[in-house]
Amino acid sequence: MTTTTGTTTGTPLWTPSPERVAQSGITALIARVNAAHGTALSDYRDLHAWSVAEPGTFWQEIWRLGAVIGEQGNVLLADGERMPGARFFPQARLNYAENLLRPRDPASLAFVFRGEDKVERHIAFGELTALVSRLQQALKAAGVGVGDRVAATMPNLPETIAVMLAASSLGAVFSSCSPDFGERGILDRFGQIEPTVYVACDGYWYNGKRVSIADKLAAVVPQLASVAKTVIVSYLGEAEQVAAQLPDAVSLDGFIAPFAPAPLAFEPLPFDHPLFILFSSGTTGVPKCIVHGAGGTLLQHIKEHRLHCDLVPGERLFYFTTCGWMMWNWLVTGLASGLTLCLFDGSPFAPSPSVLFDYAQTERFALFGTSAKYIDSVHKEGLRPIETHDLSALKAITSTGSPLAPESFSFVYEGIKADVHLASISGGTDIVSCFVLGDPTAPVYKGEIQCAGLGMAVDVWSDDGVPLAEGRGELVCTRPFPCMPVMFWNDPDGARYRAAYFDRFPGIWCHGDFAEWTCHGGLIIHGRSDATLNPQGVRIGTAEIYAQAEQVPEIVEALAIDQDWDNDVRVVLFVRLREGVALDDALEKRIRTQIRTGASPRHVPAKILAVNDIPRTRSGKITELAVRDVVHGRPVKNTEALANPESLELFRNRPELAN
Repeated sequence: MTTTTGTTTGTPLWTPSPERVAQSGITALIARVNAAHGTALSDYRDLHAWSVAEPGTFWQEIWRLGAVIGEQGNVLLADGERMPGARFFPQARLNYAENLLRPRDPASLAFVFRGEDKVERHIAFGELTALVSRLQQALKAAGVGVGDRVAATMPNLPETIAVMLAASSLGAVFSSCSPDFGERGILDRFGQIEPTVYVACDGYWYNGKRVSIADKLAAVVPQLASVAKTVIVSYLGEAEQVAAQLPDAVSLDGFIAPFAPAPLAFEPLPFDHPLFILFSSGTTGVPKCIVHGAGGTLLQHIKEHRLHCDLVPGERLFYFTTCGWMMWNWLVTGLASGLTLCLFDGSPFAPSPSVLFDYAQTERFALFGTSAKYIDSVHKEGLRPIETHDLSALKAITSTGSPLAPESFSFVYEGIKADVHLASISGGTDIVSCFVLGDPTAPVYKGEIQCAGLGMAVDVWSDDGVPLAEGRGELVCTRPFPCMPVMFWNDPDGARYRAAYFDRFPGIWCHGDFAEWTCHGGLIIHGRSDATLNPQGVRIGTAEIYAQAEQVPEIVEALAIDQDWDNDVRVVLFVRLREGVALDDALEKRIRTQIRTGASPRHVPAKILAVNDIPRTRSGKITELAVRDVVHGRPVKNTEALANPESLELFRNRPELAN
């Protein structure tokens, strides 16, 4: 995730009322900490400073705030000066699913689901627990136990969450991607982690169109050699037919048919027991498998939901996300705080541009989570929900995924709701949460992220490792936090893990975002400092695009960058073609089709341009960052490292990139 950019102003767009501040979770926590620990904290800034100075005690307070079910143990933090290597609650035993399925009224609403205008469902908590119980028994019968993997290619359905909960209740590790991923994208991810059970849908709806994935599954499933059972979930009504065409496959109904609901059992596990495997963008090859632990994920999400978003049990939480984005994992943990989750799958503009605001009005969202591009698109569509919809229940709007332009900040207050906490948030897959986000007790300024997260020792450093009070630098975190990955999969000595975050500044987490502090104590993030593409808030690895583009026979090699465009970024693909080949409309169409079907629609570039050469380092690696700088008119650092620096001129002042 990467968020805001732009100039800031001295006049807040929104200031919380004294009543709202007084009733907030942050104010309540300040009072509790002062009473319990003899401190004299007075506001969020004081609380943050204390949370960083006393990490063990702070995270113990979050454990208490969330009434976490489990044994905490006596040691709050071991090896607290090591990063990586610090261990929070090393004696603890808990189960993530047990905390999400804590006892509540069986008739209370667990989920609301909408699949565009095709499907609408309401799922009571009792219905959810019954399904999880049957899935738990079925997974166990299929051989799933502690440490095994369950992988899913699924839409954002209630069944996806139920499968995750059943897997984690047994101590299995869950991983997911969305069904619009291509065959190679799925195999590059799940082929590495060797799942025991693979769950997939029969298809999905997007923009009113019915999309079957039966053929894709016929190609994928035989290549997942570790899978003992494939389970097909019905969304298009074809689960039985699809399962019949696959080896060792069964429909979801058939999978759970032998089992009646029974009391749930939960495997007590260590705090750092693997819970989720998320995937990096695949910029330099196949995606890295990032393993997140149960305890750190649970505590971090409780903190963000209850304090930074100021949500309370019984309220409705919505985030527009797919199961291939970490915001899905963030969303589902809302069950631990007694929230009702509002799920949506499909296009956010189908069947009409107002569909999500219709949903927000009907279900009375307390939090509306979305992307910066969506807010910009709503603005450009001419929608004014402030005039057409009753959003009186809406307390907060959160935006992430790509830069939220200053104009979009203003539009939220002028066109959506005047009295709402707008929180631009940023963190990512690497921490399955946020480094910087919202403070519901403080003013919102145009173009700014409000604050560093509680317990997160965030700073901005120069290239030389000097903290910067002013100016742009690398976003870092200088002290350990519990939602750091517990490891990378297939990285036995931890070398790839350390290289990903700690090579730049030893012992300091370097996140790869380009950031600066503001005069209000907030932050502006100006984008990624690596080559990851991020159009419309979706992180895309260049290697995933190359793997498809270079299957087109006419293409010798390719290079992709993101170009700043229209308050977002767009993907530009440069291709070096075989001698005598011209980039005509027919070839361009075939390239787009290959990328769309092999990777996903989100990977398809906005522009495809031919070049005669592609810059590379002396070790033979192509260099996206140098090309991106040239396209944006910025000087290229260290051209001496390039074997063919003259090739950069092929990308300069291209007229095709001016429109």
